[in-house]
Amino acid sequence: MTIIEAIILGIVQGLTEYIPISSSAHLIIIPWLFKWTDPALTSLSFDVALHLGTLFAVLAFFARDWLRLIRAWFLSIKERKIAGDPNRRIAWLILLGCIPGGIAGVLGESKIDELFHRPNTPISMEAILVLAIIIILLAFALFIVERAAKHTRDMNSLTFKDAAIIGLAQALAIFPGVSRSGSTITAGLALGLKREDAARFSFLLGAPIIAGAGAKSLIDLAQAAHAGTGFAGRELILFPIGIVVAAISGYFCIKVLLNFLQKHSTDVFVYYRWALAALIVVVALVRG
Repeated sequence: MTIIEAIILGIVQGLTEYIPISSSAHLIIIPWLFKWTDPALTSLSFDVALHLGTLFAVLAFFARDWLRLIRAWFLSIKERKIAGDPNRRIAWLILLGCIPGGIAGVLGESKIDELFHRPNTPISMEAILVLAIIIILLAFALFIVERAAKHTRDMNSLTFKDAAIIGLAQALAIFPGVSRSGSTITAGLALGLKREDAARFSFLLGAPIIAGAGAKSLIDLAQAAHAGTGFAGRELILFPIGIVVAAISGYFCIKVLLNFLQKHSTDVFVYYRWALAALIVVVALVRG
């Protein structure tokens, strides 16, 4: 049964990471709704492992882009020149945009872990209600920006100031319910980006942060195993299962979302967030 739960969470992660509805929130809400209590499934390490799966998805989907950007970045170092090559500029914009999120992760991860991922302890009603409020607030932000935005700029028009603003928005994603893609897409739309370009830059910007968090999680798991305080072998098998499932579902989700945003607004995700928050509040109150 636990393996089935890991597969379900992997699918949920893949479907929600790149849609602006918060994958981290769903990885908390689903076990809470169905009263899944396995400490491996509700741990921050499993959360980050699933994010590694969707990292593989975005690396595979944008493989040509990544090869082009990495090559351009090294050339900019070698030649000490950025101007004249949009790929070099985008590569540096991504690097700049990752700084706020990296700092937020280092400084705030432990506090978030204490609130939402306490081992062998059900999540508190207070934490669930905080999660619902965060989901609602980001939905309102996206709702307002969607209507105020011009949707005229493409990704190549981004400036270093724009990247810093979107990077600061990404830093807010340390709070479950905000959504990394939700906060960065909202910021991109606010800066006038077309929906597809806002999403594309959001996906590229999130990859290094997810990679860093994933590497730290793997190190923590290895250290815990060495100290004899980590998960048992039966629990550890859940991690690769979740990663593979999240990678597959995430890959197809990226493709569907980019096609969707070419012709549609983000309103459906706003309405979904409001409905999800309402469900959380009702269930929390019923359970008392």
